[in-house]
Parts: sequence; C-alpha cells; structure tokens
Amino acid sequence: MIDTPALVALIRASIPDAQVDVVDRTGTMDHFNLKIRSQAFAGRPLLEQHRLVYGALGDALKDGRVHAVEITTLAE
Repeated sequence: MIDTPALVALIRASIPDAQVDVVDRTGTMDHFNLKIRSQAFAGRPLLEQHRLVYGALGDALKDGRVHAVEITTLAE
C-alpha cells in the first residue's frame, strides 16, 4: 500500500513539474488511476510518456506497494 502524497512524490522525483491527480480505484491503496500533466511529455509518443511514469513508479511496482495503474498523460 502507498498513500497519495507518497505516490505523487515518487512521480515528482522523476518528473518535477508533474501535476498529478490520483484516484484510488478499489479503496485498497494499491490500484490507481493517474492523470499526469507535464512538459516532459511534450513531443513524445504515448508509449514513451507512459515509460517515464512507470520508471518513476518502478520500486513501488516491484515491491507491491502499487499493484496496478491506469495512466493518462497530458503535455502542458
């Protein structure tokens, strides 16, 4: 399990200008919908944008704090 501030902090550590909206899909604090806005996504294909986010969440995904994410990325 991971709380919203910790999840946002992980993303902002890799994508400092990220504006992150988090929805806990199941109430179990490990399945999330993420909407992330950042200049880092500008001009990048969707797959690369999502790879940036998965990279930021890498350790939390590996250790099980995050089980599933649905990602929406938007270039600012």
